[in-house]
Amino acid sequence: MDKFNKVFKRSSGKGRAWTRIPEVVQAVEKKFVPLIQPKGAHRPYEVVIVTHLTREIEPIEVNIVPYHGSSVNNNGAGIDENLYSRQLYVLGKEAMARMAASNNLISGLGGLGVEVAKNVILSEVKSVTLQDATTTTWDDLRKEKYSTVVVTETSGVSNLLEIGNWCHDNGVSFILAETKGLFSRIFCDFGPEFSVLDVNGENPVTTLIAGVTKEEQGVVTCLNGSPDAFEDGDFVKFSEVQGMTELNDHDPIQIEVTGPYTFKLKVDTRGMTDYIRGGVVSQVKTVKKLSFKRLEESIAAPEYIIADWGKLEHTETINIAFQALDAFVSQYSRRPRPYNAEDADSFVEIATDLANRMEVRLNVKVARIFSFICSGQVCPMNGLMGGVVAQEVMKSVSRKFHPLFQWMFFDSIECLPFEFDGETGALKSTLDETDFQGSGSRYDGQIAVFGKNFQQSLGDEVVCGCELLKNFAMMGLGGGDKGKIFVTDMDLIERSNLNRQFLFRPKDVGQAKSVCAAQAALEINPGITIEHHVNRVGPETEATYNDDFFENLSGVANALDNVDARIYMDRRCVYYRKPLLESGTLGTKGNTQVVNPNMTESYSSSQDPPEKSIPICTLKNFPNAIEHTLQWARDLFEGIFKQSAENAAQFLSDPRYLERTLKLPGSQPLEILESVKKCLMDDRPKDFQGCVTWARLLWEDSFNNTIQQLLFNFPPDQTTSTGQPFWSGPKRCPKAMTFTTEDDLCVDFVFAGANLRAEMYGIPQVRDRTRVGNMAAAVHVPVFQPRTGMRIALTEVEAQSQFGTLDSDRLEELKTILEDRGLNITPIEFEKDDDSNLHMDFIVAASNARATNYSIELANRLKSKLIAGKIIPAIATTTSVVSGLVCLELIKLVGGETNIEKYKNGFVNLAIPLFGFSEPVAAPKLTYHDTQFTLWDRFEVQGEMTLKEFLDHFKDRHNLKITVLSHDVCIIYSFYMQKEKREERLKLPLVQVVRNVSRRPIEPHVKALVFVLFCTDDDGEYVRVPYVRYVIPPSQLKTNA
Repeated sequence: MDKFNKVFKRSSGKGRAWTRIPEVVQAVEKKFVPLIQPKGAHRPYEVVIVTHLTREIEPIEVNIVPYHGSSVNNNGAGIDENLYSRQLYVLGKEAMARMAASNNLISGLGGLGVEVAKNVILSEVKSVTLQDATTTTWDDLRKEKYSTVVVTETSGVSNLLEIGNWCHDNGVSFILAETKGLFSRIFCDFGPEFSVLDVNGENPVTTLIAGVTKEEQGVVTCLNGSPDAFEDGDFVKFSEVQGMTELNDHDPIQIEVTGPYTFKLKVDTRGMTDYIRGGVVSQVKTVKKLSFKRLEESIAAPEYIIADWGKLEHTETINIAFQALDAFVSQYSRRPRPYNAEDADSFVEIATDLANRMEVRLNVKVARIFSFICSGQVCPMNGLMGGVVAQEVMKSVSRKFHPLFQWMFFDSIECLPFEFDGETGALKSTLDETDFQGSGSRYDGQIAVFGKNFQQSLGDEVVCGCELLKNFAMMGLGGGDKGKIFVTDMDLIERSNLNRQFLFRPKDVGQAKSVCAAQAALEINPGITIEHHVNRVGPETEATYNDDFFENLSGVANALDNVDARIYMDRRCVYYRKPLLESGTLGTKGNTQVVNPNMTESYSSSQDPPEKSIPICTLKNFPNAIEHTLQWARDLFEGIFKQSAENAAQFLSDPRYLERTLKLPGSQPLEILESVKKCLMDDRPKDFQGCVTWARLLWEDSFNNTIQQLLFNFPPDQTTSTGQPFWSGPKRCPKAMTFTTEDDLCVDFVFAGANLRAEMYGIPQVRDRTRVGNMAAAVHVPVFQPRTGMRIALTEVEAQSQFGTLDSDRLEELKTILEDRGLNITPIEFEKDDDSNLHMDFIVAASNARATNYSIELANRLKSKLIAGKIIPAIATTTSVVSGLVCLELIKLVGGETNIEKYKNGFVNLAIPLFGFSEPVAAPKLTYHDTQFTLWDRFEVQGEMTLKEFLDHFKDRHNLKITVLSHDVCIIYSFYMQKEKREERLKLPLVQVVRNVSRRPIEPHVKALVFVLFCTDDDGEYVRVPYVRYVIPPSQLKTNA
């Protein structure tokens, strides 16, 4: 990528630059052509290179085809949902269709311009024109009707103002973006009249209604209120209201929130009929209109968002500094030299004059630092701002999310590993200007900011990470003689990874992520050292990622997608006292956390509350939202195609399976053996017709018989003991469905279910939908008769209690009749992203059929996959921003920063847009006796000793009486232990006690044991103390096996 940047820079201007065009084309093709090439695509994707040469250059057509439709104005009908699924969940089809019709010009292909181009191209737009030249001309702007023009390298204020004015007057969105060292600015002008169709991208709030009053401003009471569910000024619409039906047909109504469960309607309800029951209220998204000022008007008095509330005083100074830079370049025909005091004096003088004229206060220190580093380029800053700018491009053409209005100024000068005078900004270091001069290497941009010594330190780092590899490679991390990057990921590349992860290509689909990412990173920078693994990092791989491995690391960078893995890595980093850079994304939202040994709390120190689970009784009998029916459908899939098949397969292959099953608690043995009997005997199909019969009867039981039984127990007019309708509030009265081949839901369910059943039993499948429908129609279905006295759970407690009944006689019968039938049965693992496997077909059909039972709005396949597949929405821009923020913190760690106030945990939401930063929380300090400690501290114990000697060691040296000693999940010693057992253990070597109690050998890679202590003081009071790391004596290491 660095070569790519340099090629473009060398290609601007006249004369011999013409000879470098083939190299430019080759660089573009190498980096952009392989990005996305969906199968079956037929519309070429244009990347146009515009340069200032004496000869005209034809546009370069590049085979990137992210859009399948024959027309770009088809409301997204041709969007490849598998390729763009994660982005579709963020933007929606309508927004992506508008993006697919957009033509965009990016002027300036330095580090920032390339980052913007990369993200915009990955996002699925119609065309991107890349222009790299000293000056953007009118011909550049008039060649095509552009939707958005992005300028990342300026060539004088007057030219910039002309471009801004032209765009403003011609309906073209204009974005100015620049990074100078660790400083950046962004300006957006989307015209005098710009409509935002969806301000925040959040799903509209929907809730059930408990009541509506008849007043001048009717008060609505919700069933499941949430303090932040609705906001004052929101508009809402109603549906399914019984009684006050006038609300169902009413235009959207504005509300005023009066409490967590109530809000007022800005409409008179006194003339409406009385509210009876039911109803759903939903938030209505409204259009927000914005009027942008042109650059010429805005530059003198900018309206800006605050990027970092901890640096409010920096904002106006950064604005002045960028203008002073233009003036400096105009006067001296060059930028200030890195850390040159004379240039800095001249720069501050210019900035001071500008500040006085604009009547703003100048922070001289910040201005001088700007002069010192503005000639440099920092990869993470380009990645960060490239993501922000690309998101603004997407907003300008999709009208989705609130634009940046209108300026943002950002700096990260706390990354600098030097001290500066608080008043003048003079460098307080033994380094001089020569330490920041480049030598023609790819790292000259960073050296101009941080110096040569820092770059050497960066190269010598040894880190473990994955998704951040692109930035690591461009920064030169692990590029020194002692440096190395370890990357591990057990996942394989899927097509949905291609549009948001730059290192992967279509040819890589199905390959290991870590292998392909490492290879791509080495192409970017062959000078770094990478070792790739395909292991999951967890307890089962501790022989690989052992003491020797972690002790040689400089730090760890996580990019994990589940909390358990994050907690595990966090605990390992705490144990080995290694820095951890934690990050995560969710759509347009992202967060970063820096964990620094002996300084900050760890990732596990604070955790989000667990997700709310859906009550069993709601899933089984009383769903009221599509999320409920999708979870029910997913549970059905897991139960009939995976769990029951696994039980049957284990029964067939494991002679002791029956014995172990009978030892399970409660009714589990009966439930498991009943499912095994069904798989092997009752429901075992002989051919595909048998699979269709099974699926057809399953449909009847799920969507007709069960509903009839429920209505038999609780008729539609049922009332409670208080006289209230039973079917009210969250309980929706269902209706039984009737099977017909004219209903797609019916046929879809049987078609998918029958083929999946055939797959389980190794029976040839039939993928002719019409034929399967005809086969299903011929199945004899017994007439259902509701059963009297059947108990249906109404509450969670009742639902749970139904799992505790065991029929001993039936269990004995099953033990007798089950036998090995010589059958092979294959459990099916749910896979959401393979459209050919019919998994999602079954889920969608089952969920929507159940939703039809309960009059719940159906969900399309895309939404169903999101919920049932528990997909995390993702977009390339957020990944770019978060990766940039993480690497800025990495710079501080490499620089050895010891001031916690210099570190930043980041929180971003590109949709709003919102940027928030806070210093990490310091590691909490605890005390025992007069000794302070944090989570980073522990007792280090060495030497061969018995358990008694170990206990005496803490009593004598630390005045602590150990009452309970544990290792892993085993209690090694406790005061309440039987005396004989306690006395026996006290005499044994500590390592031998661990072996005996755990009943397993200590693995050869284990060099130390961890013990948790429960201690009391002299008064018998409980004392909280650190854990113990006990180094295994050499004599015991030999006997570990």
